[in-house]
Parts: sequence; C-alpha cells; structure tokens
Amino acid sequence: MSRKSLPTRLAAVAALLLTTGALSTPAASAKSADAAPGDAYVLTVSTDPATTDHDNRRVDVTGTVTKADGTPAPNIPVTVEEVVRFTTWNPWGDPIDPTYYEPRELGRPVSDAGGRFTIPDVDIDHVGDSSLLNVQRGVQITAFYDEDGDLNTPQDGYFADTTVTADARPSSVAYTVINRRKVKAGDVLVVQGKVTLPKGVDPGDTEVFLQTYWESQYRAKTTTEDDGFFVLSVRVRDYDDTFTLRTAPRDMYVSGASQSLPITNTSLPRA
Repeated sequence: MSRKSLPTRLAAVAALLLTTGALSTPAASAKSADAAPGDAYVLTVSTDPATTDHDNRRVDVTGTVTKADGTPAPNIPVTVEEVVRFTTWNPWGDPIDPTYYEPRELGRPVSDAGGRFTIPDVDIDHVGDSSLLNVQRGVQITAFYDEDGDLNTPQDGYFADTTVTADARPSSVAYTVINRRKVKAGDVLVVQGKVTLPKGVDPGDTEVFLQTYWESQYRAKTTTEDDGFFVLSVRVRDYDDTFTLRTAPRDMYVSGASQSLPITNTSLPRA
C-alpha cells in the first residue's frame, strides 16, 4: 500500500507510530495497492493466523516490498509494529480521533532477494501497565519504510497495515448497593461487588470504575482483591445522573463487563 495513497489522518498516525513505538487458519493480509505516480515502492504486510485467542496468541508476520513496476525490492529495512487500539471516551461528539494508540515495535527486518520480510512467532498481546478499559479487539500490525528516514518528508514514506482479531472470553460483575438506591447531593454512595473471570484467570487486580455523570467516563476507581471482591464509595453531587459500573481485566483476552446501577438522584431538577 503506497504511503501517499493514505488519507491525511492515517498518514499522520503512521508517522506517530513510527516515532513512538517502543513497537492453520486464514491469514490476515493488507493487499498491495497500485503504485501512485512517482512512488518508488509498494509495501504489503500480513499475518498467519488472522485471529488469536486466550490460548493461541502468536502469529507469523510477513510482508513484501516491491518496486513500482512490481519487481522485488531487496535490502529494504522495514519497521514493523503492533498497535493496540483503544476507543476514545468522547460523549460530546467532538471531531477528535475516535481511537488512541499504544504502539510496540516488533522489529526492523530487511527484505530478502525476493523482497520478502518475516518476523515469526509474534505475541499479539498488551504490554505495559496501562488500563485496558475501552480496548479494541482488532490489533493493528503496521509496516513502514521511509527512504530518507525523515518523517518531515512524508512524500518518500510507504505504509501498510493489517488487523489481527483478538478473541476475548467474557467476564461478569455482580454488585450490591450498600446504603440506598435513592440518593441526594451530599450522600455517600457505597457499592460492593465481585468480578468473575473465566476459569483459570486470576480475578485479582481487575480494575473497576464507577461513573456518576455522563460527561466523565468514571468518577471513582479501584482494583479487586485476590478473590475478585471490591468496594467503591463516592459522594453524590447534585448533577450526578449516570451510575454505571465498568470493569477492565488485566488480560487483553478477557473482556470487561458493565452494569447500570438503579440509582436515582433526587437532587436532579425534575423534567
């Protein structure tokens, strides 16, 4: 896929991922686009398999670099990254990027005599301590080559990407509202509960978030004990109108859970 054929936003993201990356079943593939006028190279990248799950997290990443006329381009260093993507919290509908990215460089293979490059046995997973709240199940694999190594001259850069689907097992959250279900400004709302994860997955240290107002994704947060239990408390404000629990397990292959709480704030103006 030619770098110059990318939409402006995707081109900017490609540059961002390159600079910030610290980067049998059917294979996922990014098909080559025809070279645009003036393009010197065309990149493709693919993975085998196309889908991973809790017990099978590894793929082989392969790709090609060809010249504009379709002949192989040997000895081309290609930066390959895994990009875990998250949905941006945006209840206002502002024209901002709906996705934010956590890139991780996988390597910089050099194309062989046939224009091919390979990184075998890649672990498709989340690396780091950041929260998995709002994580997307499509993990992006990107390949990038810039002829002069200067991202400020994007006209000589080339980019391709593909997506690996990370199938997650379900989880659940149960709760009890300790004190009251009708609250007013100044009351302290206490919620306790338990997170249940799939068999064999440790429920300890699962993140739990409590939302109280529609504009903010959460007001309070905690992590579960080793047995999955948690307690959250928050002082109610006169405008709190959305009471929702959300969880974010530490394993990318376990999905979070959400529960709307039957809480009524009597301090809210009557419709």
